[in-house]
Amino acid sequence: MTLFHFFNCAILTFGPHAVYYSATPLSEYDTLGTSVKAAVVYLATALVKLVCLATFLQVSETEVFDPYQEALKAMIGFIDVAGLYYALAQLTHRNISQNHKFQAVGLGWAFADSVLHRLAPLWVGARGLEFTWDYVLQGLEANANLVFTISLAALGSLMWLRKNKPKTLIPIIYTCAVIIATMPSITSYLRRVMGWHFPKVVGFELLTSLVMAFISCQLFILCQRPSL
Repeated sequence: MTLFHFFNCAILTFGPHAVYYSATPLSEYDTLGTSVKAAVVYLATALVKLVCLATFLQVSETEVFDPYQEALKAMIGFIDVAGLYYALAQLTHRNISQNHKFQAVGLGWAFADSVLHRLAPLWVGARGLEFTWDYVLQGLEANANLVFTISLAALGSLMWLRKNKPKTLIPIIYTCAVIIATMPSITSYLRRVMGWHFPKVVGFELLTSLVMAFISCQLFILCQRPSL
C-alpha cells in the first residue's frame, strides 16, 4: 500500500510533464535537447539562489510574516527570470520556432524544479505507513508550477525575443511576468498572514495558474498578429 501511494503521488507529480511533451508537437520536433539544456540552467540558477538565500536571509524559528525578508526573497526569486532569459535567448537551440522553444524551455525548467524540490520528500514521506493528503497536494502544486513556468517562459519569449510586439501590450506582459515571478511570496503571505491552510493555497495556485496561462496565451496570439 505504501509503494502504491508513492507511485500514485509520483505519477501525479511528474506524469503531466511527460504527457505535455508527448501530447504536443514538442515530441514531433525533437525538442528534448532544449528541455535538458533548460533543466541544467535551472540547476545552476537554483544553486545561485541557494547561496543568495543562505547569505542574505535570516533563519526564523517562527512562521511570522516578515515583509522585509519576503521582499528580499522575492528579489532573489528574480534570479529565476534571469535564468529563463539565458535559457531562452542565449542558449543555442535547434532550428525550432519561438512557439516550441518557450514550451520546451518551460517544460524542462518545471521538471527540474519538481525533481529538485519534490522527489526526495515524496520518496521519504509517501512511503510512510500512514496515508496523508499532503503528497497528493504537492503533486497538484507541481502541476500548477508547470503551468506557471510555461506561462512565464511564454511571457519571457515575448519580452526578449519578440521585437515587433504592440506597445499597448507591453505593460500587461511585464505585469503578468512579475505576478508569476513573485508567486512564492504571494502564497507565503496567504499562509502566514491570512492563515490559509495548504489545500486552500494549492487551490489558489491551480486557479491562478489557469488564469495566467489563459492571459499568456492571448497575449502570445495578439503579438503574432501583423495588423497590431
